[in-house]
Amino acid sequence: MKDKFLFQSTRSNEIVASAPEAILSGIAPDGGLFVPAELPHADVRNILSLDPIPMAAAILHIMLPSFSEEQLIQLVTKGYTAKFDTSAITPLCAVNNMNVLELFHGPTCAFKDIALCLLPHLMKASAKSLSDNNEILILTATSGDTGKAALEGFRDVEGTRILVFYPRDGVSAVQKAQMVTQQGNNTHVCSVEGNFDDAQTGVKIAFRALQEEFLSQGVRLSSANSINIGRLAPQVFYYFSAYRNLIDSGKIAFGDFVDYSVPTGNFGDILAGYYAKLLGLPVGRLICASNANNVLTDFLNDGTYDRCRPFYTTYSPSMDILVSSNLERLLYLLSNDTALVSSLMRDLSVNGKYSIPASLLEQLQQIFWSDYCDDTQTLKTIHHVWKDYGYLLDPHTAVAWCAAEHYREHFGREREMVILSTASPFKFPEAVLSALGIPHEENGFAAMHELSNAVKMPIPKPLQGLENKPVRHRDSINPKDLTEYVRKKAVECK
Repeated sequence: MKDKFLFQSTRSNEIVASAPEAILSGIAPDGGLFVPAELPHADVRNILSLDPIPMAAAILHIMLPSFSEEQLIQLVTKGYTAKFDTSAITPLCAVNNMNVLELFHGPTCAFKDIALCLLPHLMKASAKSLSDNNEILILTATSGDTGKAALEGFRDVEGTRILVFYPRDGVSAVQKAQMVTQQGNNTHVCSVEGNFDDAQTGVKIAFRALQEEFLSQGVRLSSANSINIGRLAPQVFYYFSAYRNLIDSGKIAFGDFVDYSVPTGNFGDILAGYYAKLLGLPVGRLICASNANNVLTDFLNDGTYDRCRPFYTTYSPSMDILVSSNLERLLYLLSNDTALVSSLMRDLSVNGKYSIPASLLEQLQQIFWSDYCDDTQTLKTIHHVWKDYGYLLDPHTAVAWCAAEHYREHFGREREMVILSTASPFKFPEAVLSALGIPHEENGFAAMHELSNAVKMPIPKPLQGLENKPVRHRDSINPKDLTEYVRKKAVECK
């Protein structure tokens, strides 16, 4: 029997780590991702009876068993208290015959807050448990929302520094402003001349090149991306919370299956749903909703993952991704074959594509269904949901709503549907105003005020006054220079 306290690499059964070691390392030494060696079924009924903070702690105790449940309650309390504008943390809102899971009530108005308010506390606890006195340097690539959430989470946390890389022309004006105005003596932000995949690849290369070198100098590299199991594990919570809300509203009884439609880029958000299913939550179909960068849709349909395709800059920039890192974890979880996963990842690196066995594709299709929504459909969806139901979607959530509607057109309304809403619409005001047919300024900040006036809703507090904050971070680099940039920054900031 595998050790429930250990994690292993997706690419080798021989590379193992405790939960604290996996969280501090971020990525396995062989380039693989850490996964729990054993994941038991949970007492789902008991977990669903808990309030949000104890519920999150109970789930984390199963996902990260090296930590006691009492310790995790303390960490979650520190991470979440006074950070969200609702005691529910992730409220569920009924909209016509859909259920929208609002994950944007935290300090940066995006779903990443659920994990990144907690990750710094998990890292500090991990270092303490291992008597690790190394300084922690967080390297993070972002397609828009992870960057600000990570910067805010690690701001002025003792013993840590954080470097965030974002695609220079691949985030919204509001997302960019959130990052480049970030306060904190330990925060650093740099744009990359390219797309998110370029930034993410550069970060992974820097990890492999610098990890041992930096450790010998008393600096431990880690990550706030969902490649870090400490970032991914907290996201399982909101699948449980949504299910509990459906029970409380009388829409389902315990044991009924529920479908979830998830706007998907790097595959972490939807993978958390699969982990919830493995723990025993009655998860029905997981709908993988993509934008015009529909590499995942094609993969889930035909079993071939091919990143060698046109890259599109869309109205849903956080999903503008062609290399979905967390898919590697899913391939391992379904195949239990590290040699296969290692071979597939090698093919992706060398040839830009891979194909999975037919038997593995069949397993995937029993759990996941995929669809994509281009920019035209995205704007139409925002328009009709606002016009018909009076609910305002951001472009990412609109992609998930559109995919959910298409799913029901194929299969009918067999089960309750939860749509994960990953960001406030005020982070993408130009797109939302275009969808509503309202002429607007191209300046994102002016557009925020125009959107507020048009829909009679206040701008969320974390986004207010962004245009008046001083820009602190102006660096921009070519992706090939990222490793040397990290080395240089590590020296400058000592």
